[in-house]
Amino acid sequence: MAKQVSVEPRRFYDGGTLPTDAGPGDPPDPGADPRIVLERHAEEGVETFTLERRLAYRDRHLGELLVPSRADFRTDLTSVPALFTWLVPKTGAHLPAALLHDALVAGPDNETSYVSTEGHEVDRVEADRVFRDAMADTGTGVIRRWIVWSAVTVATVFVGRSVPWSRAKHWSYRVAAGVTIAAIVYLGWSATSDLFDRSWVGAVDVPWMGERAWWAELAGGFAGAVVLPLALSLLWGRLRMAGAIAGVMLAVLLHVTVGLAVIAATYLALERLARRASLAAWVLAVVVVVASLVVFAVLSLG
Repeated sequence: MAKQVSVEPRRFYDGGTLPTDAGPGDPPDPGADPRIVLERHAEEGVETFTLERRLAYRDRHLGELLVPSRADFRTDLTSVPALFTWLVPKTGAHLPAALLHDALVAGPDNETSYVSTEGHEVDRVEADRVFRDAMADTGTGVIRRWIVWSAVTVATVFVGRSVPWSRAKHWSYRVAAGVTIAAIVYLGWSATSDLFDRSWVGAVDVPWMGERAWWAELAGGFAGAVVLPLALSLLWGRLRMAGAIAGVMLAVLLHVTVGLAVIAATYLALERLARRASLAAWVLAVVVVVASLVVFAVLSLG
């Protein structure tokens, strides 16, 4: 694991404003607290924000990073899927670091996304490292920042631009990540089949669960969700820490994620039904209430 950085919140400071046709803009002020001033934009149901003032951060290796570098920069705050906002919210202590990372990786395709004040080119991998260190400086918890760093590293592996890897090395990381995800999902399917003593399609018996008491099978399933991703992370080479953390999180939270996905899909379907066919939505609501009353009465009264 990389050396833990000490928390230094003063590494963030006010970055002033971008130059415009009307003038050169305000210069950064290392003695002033960072000012996050956002302007909201909503286009076709997608919410994004522009930064009215720049954000400055003095990185331990790259020196001053001043973002955004372009007036057309847009951010969705912390880029996290809706299913995981309970774990990593859109805003919070980590917001300055998230805005910094968004701006560092917002460059055009196949070009360096950002050049620091001192002339250092910042590729996606370095931007991910800056993100992790910057989260530490904002006081973000150790566990959350390593989870978030692992998530953005996986994103860099699959869709990242401006990476410091050869094409062969990049594809080796993609294959390792793909194999890890596929193996965890398949073994999770098999383990769940084993837990409920069912023979689901394609499932195999997993020896760490077997025919045991339910609590022993649960313990075995949890142990497998930790041990197997750690073993698979060895395929990731230098990115094995990200592979280990992302793999364990996927395995441990697999069922929670599936459950949340089902709830979210149901909600979206109901919203669409209510918007397009309000009468059908009311009929469905009445049916659900009546059915619930009947089931409640039957089970309660015997």
